[in-house]
Amino acid sequence: MQVFVAATLVVRLLLHLSSLATKVAATINPYFNSMKRQVEATMPTDWGTFRMIAYAESETEKMPHLAMAHEGMDTSKTVLVRMHSECMTGDLFHSQRCDCGEQLDEAMRLVAEQNGMVIYLRQEGRGIGIINKLHAYNLQDKGLDTVDANVALGLEVDSRDYQVAVKIMRDLGIKKIHLLTNNPLKIQAIDNSSVEVVSRIPLIIPAKDGNRNYLKTKEKQMGHLFNV
Repeated sequence: MQVFVAATLVVRLLLHLSSLATKVAATINPYFNSMKRQVEATMPTDWGTFRMIAYAESETEKMPHLAMAHEGMDTSKTVLVRMHSECMTGDLFHSQRCDCGEQLDEAMRLVAEQNGMVIYLRQEGRGIGIINKLHAYNLQDKGLDTVDANVALGLEVDSRDYQVAVKIMRDLGIKKIHLLTNNPLKIQAIDNSSVEVVSRIPLIIPAKDGNRNYLKTKEKQMGHLFNV
């Protein structure tokens, strides 16, 4: 038990250091200064009508970050915001290895109801990309959890960067948000910015047989704010 607790604390420390390193990198990476709003268009969806806004360094970028801002969003008020990192397996193919696709669907429903916004960040697989993600899945099938699989591949546990989301919110004039998340690193990232987190709104998806262990690892080792 003591070994498990110690390992958990080490992982949380590494996650914290990774977050700090990301913030430092953001201050020196020219991409964060050159990224800008490239184009926007009206997007009718199953949940309502949104403005889809693409952010990238160049208009030729093939994988821009996206803001899905509800047509009724009022930036003079506190805005409900979900920062969602791309998960092709969950968002597109409805994989049951994770809860990402269901989280995205529920987030879209909630922001439509409350005139909010989903920021879709192109950070597949907690930043490792789809190919490495599939390699990690193979290791998970052999008994490793989502944290140990990344480490075994020589990859970071979570290399996502939320400074892009902060820049998008600032560009759109958002000053205060209700943050739709279970992830403490997202809260930390916004707390260290000019955007004020007025409240955290949980986004809980019931566990399934295929993702129960994954969610337990996120809770126990990565500090996510739910109980599986």
